[in-house]
Amino acid sequence: MKYLVVGGGGREHAVATSLARDDTAGLAAVMATRNPGIAPLADCVLIAPETDVPRVVRFAVESGADLAVIGPEAPLEAGLADALVEAGIPAFGPTRAAARIETDKAWARALLTRHGIPGCPEYGLFTDPDEAVRFISEHPGELAVKPVGLTGGKGVRITGEQVDREGACAYVRELGGPVVVEERLEGEEFTLQAFVDGAHLAPMPLVQDHKRAFEGDRGPNTGGMGSYSMPDHGLPFVTGEDRKAALGIMAAVVRAMADEGSPFCGVLYGQFMNTAAGPMVIEFNARFGDPEAMNVLSLLESDLGEIAWRCVDKRLSPSLVSFEREATVCKYVVPEGYPDAPGPTAPIGLPHPGPARLYYANVEERDGRLWTLRSRTLAFVGAGSTLAEAEEVAERGASCVTGPVRHRRDIGTRALLEQRCAHMREIR
Repeated sequence: MKYLVVGGGGREHAVATSLARDDTAGLAAVMATRNPGIAPLADCVLIAPETDVPRVVRFAVESGADLAVIGPEAPLEAGLADALVEAGIPAFGPTRAAARIETDKAWARALLTRHGIPGCPEYGLFTDPDEAVRFISEHPGELAVKPVGLTGGKGVRITGEQVDREGACAYVRELGGPVVVEERLEGEEFTLQAFVDGAHLAPMPLVQDHKRAFEGDRGPNTGGMGSYSMPDHGLPFVTGEDRKAALGIMAAVVRAMADEGSPFCGVLYGQFMNTAAGPMVIEFNARFGDPEAMNVLSLLESDLGEIAWRCVDKRLSPSLVSFEREATVCKYVVPEGYPDAPGPTAPIGLPHPGPARLYYANVEERDGRLWTLRSRTLAFVGAGSTLAEAEEVAERGASCVTGPVRHRRDIGTRALLEQRCAHMREIR
């Protein structure tokens, strides 16, 4: 058995690590830049853009891949899963049509509306920037402005009394293309990911990501500075009913996509806002989250390769997917100035990471040393019987890195978690 892993970030390093637990399986890898963690696990590596579909498919065939696991969203949008299947290689990842649940926010919102699926905020699609600007300028409430296409988790602008409404209008004009404008949701975000075979879902532990660049949830949005999960696989500000409702929304989406002729195979990622009225949909992603993949895959007891095959063969059973009952904390080390103005590439030191799991992301190895690039550099995951234990392990790992980098020390701390809980108590 040989797996092809597509992508070269921290998420894909976690995927490759999980697949490599089966020492009878081989591994091939495609990535835009050489990942120092993935490359040693692979029998053969192609350094190429993951969106170069013909080249990736040719490599998959030549390397003898039996199943492809696609990490990032861009190759899904480019139709890589479709092309691989056409070449006789099953893909654990949705077709281009099914990936629209992530790559086309307007289509995703319309799907919820067409099928009467709960959790959809009030929204409008504007193809004319002037109309969008006029609506934003005249609307009295707070709004979220989202480009229709992919944004890498950094494309949302919020308007309101305390926010520069003129800046949001300028953002619309800068985008030029269609935008979704919707009501701003008040609450606490959480992520629910599930393995999907087109009809059945096997849910994973809940995770909370931290998008803001700086401690205290300040600064611009990023691809994600870190995340945490709890030993019971829930979150203290998400009730059992909340979780059941969120999973119900995702199951309804899977049914709707199958009914419309675009069945979903892979990982469906639901980003929810837990509001006073229950979970509301912020967005869906068509693949593992980054960093959330590193939390759940660090806990996965089942064989990832077998799960992927069962999804492809449409015989997934939730009872066959199990996770360790531990807390996890993931902390990303990033270049100084990230995300707006990351500094020039520079060497970093990694002396004593301790027991944390280390996942390589946007980093390069030169003559035995690691060098930063322009995005998130290294991820450290701590696991433990309590959140405090997991946070201590992750912090020890992230703090050991030397050089022009930084990380958020507050992720996974009791103080920040209590803020989340207090906020939910306040709005409910």
